[in-house]
Amino acid sequence: MAPEAEAPIPHPYWPRDLHIEGYRPNDRAMWEILAFLFSVSGVFLVGTWFLAGRVVGISTVRRLVLCWFMVCGFIHGVIEGWFSLYYPIIPRDQAFLSQLWKEYGKGDSRYIIADNFTVCMETITAWAWGPLSVWTVISFLQNKPYRFVLQLIVSLGQLYGDVLYFYTEYREGFSHSEMWHPIYFWFYFVFMNSLWIVIPFLLIVDAWVNLSRVQGTADAARPKSKAKRN
Repeated sequence: MAPEAEAPIPHPYWPRDLHIEGYRPNDRAMWEILAFLFSVSGVFLVGTWFLAGRVVGISTVRRLVLCWFMVCGFIHGVIEGWFSLYYPIIPRDQAFLSQLWKEYGKGDSRYIIADNFTVCMETITAWAWGPLSVWTVISFLQNKPYRFVLQLIVSLGQLYGDVLYFYTEYREGFSHSEMWHPIYFWFYFVFMNSLWIVIPFLLIVDAWVNLSRVQGTADAARPKSKAKRN
């Protein structure tokens, strides 16, 4: 008599009939994972705030912008970097950052099934926008002339990636999350990702204004060509 096939392990992801090979449930509570994420982000935020305060003449708004970019460097480079390296084994892996992604996957199961778009988008985010976010902070602390160029590049990349992230899921009918769930849908999927639309958009406008002002000054200082005589 043939042995009976093992029943699949129940999972919390959507759609509910999703088959996840080798899935192992988290052994860490949601509060532990969120506490780690927000406490480490808070350390980077506070540390950058005080570091930026040593720059003469820097405004409060600019200090907050640098805090944003440093937190982005951590999230992109470490957390999303982990996903870009270990996405094939995350469903069965019990490392802390893998469990973080399994928790977040309750709001978007594309991270659990290694959706092609998600893997490509997160890999670019981790290895491009992560280091460039840190470089942006350094450039402002050292008052480099290209600092607003970096701000524009990183913010445009973040905005473009996040718009595609939402749009691709919209086209799939928001099928990878429990619609309207207060935590998984509204907090994990909508709110946390909306930050990377609203803030980068404002920073693009800020970079545009500053770069345009400098270009205008350079144009005004340039000698005007003399009209040709007949």
